Amino acid sequence: MLKFNLAKNILFFRITSDIAPFASHPICRFNWQRHFKREFTEIGRIVKSYNMRISMHPDQFTLINSPDDEVFKRSIKELLYHAQVLDLLGLDKSAKIQIHVGGVYGDKLKSKRRFVKRYDQLDKSIRKRLVIENDDRNYTLKDCLEIYKETGIPIIFDPFHHQINNTGETIKEAFDMFVDSWSKEDGLPMVDYSSQQEQKRKGKHAESINLKRFKEFLKHTKPFDFDVMLEIKDKEKSAIKVVKAASGDKRFIKIAKKRRYDPKRENKAS
Repeated sequence: MLKFNLAKNILFFRITSDIAPFASHPICRFNWQRHFKREFTEIGRIVKSYNMRISMHPDQFTLINSPDDEVFKRSIKELLYHAQVLDLLGLDKSAKIQIHVGGVYGDKLKSKRRFVKRYDQLDKSIRKRLVIENDDRNYTLKDCLEIYKETGIPIIFDPFHHQINNTGETIKEAFDMFVDSWSKEDGLPMVDYSSQQEQKRKGKHAESINLKRFKEFLKHTKPFDFDVMLEIKDKEKSAIKVVKAASGDKRFIKIAKKRRYDPKRENKAS
């Protein structure tokens, strides 16, 4: 998959959480870390050789602000598993694990405070990679920024969610607000991009990319450098279209030159 992406100039990839099935569950007693160490090393070599960007996104049941201690304990195990995958790949701090802040549980302020307290209890291997994303129901970009000020945790910005759930900021104003949460070590700010599926419930992701809207998005965000993750149902089909659409953008050209894929070199290495 990585070689396919590189050949198509798709330079940002989200690894499935299921790469080691049931890894965080008590049923898993197999030492997958040791068994697949060589494979992880080789995958990491490819990622680093071409300066690709990698991320992971645990499912919606990973809730560190849950008032249920058992849910929190299971969430820690799941986050440790994700951190182990990225550590085994030998990737630096710019490889991120993204989650949503979580539920409101009847008291939003209390739930935000619980997130901050729980974040401080997490293992360092998790904290160095964890980032939070604004969502379309509970936590706006402004809420995430409040948590950032308490924890220093970077914010992944989702413009689609922001359109649904915000406190009045334009996309440009939102970018001005969130990009500074990323340090140089964290890498370029990350953005999740999607759009509304026509005639479906509000917030449902589109099946395929709307290139006209995406080009407008690039235009509105021209002053900023960032990495874009498409959350579009047809995945690489839309990603290839986006790469072609962005091929004239100076920001893309600058990054693509640094990550140029050489199939002959890669086949020789393999």
